[in-house]
Amino acid sequence: MERDKRIRRRDILRVFGAGATAAVTVSGPLGQDAVAESVSEDEKRKARYQPNSPDVQAFYRVNRYPAK
Repeated sequence: MERDKRIRRRDILRVFGAGATAAVTVSGPLGQDAVAESVSEDEKRKARYQPNSPDVQAFYRVNRYPAK
């Protein structure tokens, strides 16, 4: 039995997929070193919710249940 020497569609897609993966790995953002953000302990523990801020007050005003 002689092997079929035709190029099949799946073979072409495999080659293109492997080439695209190699190109992204070499030139993409994944090739760079990861750097963590430096956030102080005080910044992590800072209160972010401000109940008297205008946007929070507007949220509660708009979403208030109607009076019976």
